[in-house]
Amino acid sequence: MTTLATPLSDELNARLRNITLAVFDVDGVLTSGQLHFLADGTEVKDFNILDGLGIKLLARAGIETAIITGRRSPQVEMRARSLGITHLRQSREDKLVALEELWAETGHSAATTAYIGDDWPDLAAIRAVAFGATVPNGHPLVREHADWCSTRAGGSGAGREFCEQILSARGQLDDLVAEYL
Repeated sequence: MTTLATPLSDELNARLRNITLAVFDVDGVLTSGQLHFLADGTEVKDFNILDGLGIKLLARAGIETAIITGRRSPQVEMRARSLGITHLRQSREDKLVALEELWAETGHSAATTAYIGDDWPDLAAIRAVAFGATVPNGHPLVREHADWCSTRAGGSGAGREFCEQILSARGQLDDLVAEYL
């Protein structure tokens, strides 16, 4: 068995086995959370390539992916499209409402959803899903309410760890890793 994922309780592993939708916040999770602007006002975001492969592996394992983010950015739209992210919701501070709308549109539910976020706008969504996750650079209140916290910071591979936790619990990680050996 692959040791890439953090050992979890039997209860959390049982919840993760039912995940069919993985939802990501952007700033502070898929990026460092810092905002960078060029002189002309253009916003620049740095994404980590490790997260990208993790998201693609989820899709190969039959897990749908979504982004719910409070900001609007063409870079997020391009990144989502390049990774095959199924659902994109931008300019949504009301993350739980956006998540509930997504469930209504897709047939997914709280019991089949994992969510990773880092700050107060993510808190209700993290608490509502089967597996709520955060990052070590997330707000302390969010870490207190999350089921799991990555070892890597947002923007430094935290999204990949989240993906591997899901795949490991579903018994799919070893087969995916074997394709690269």
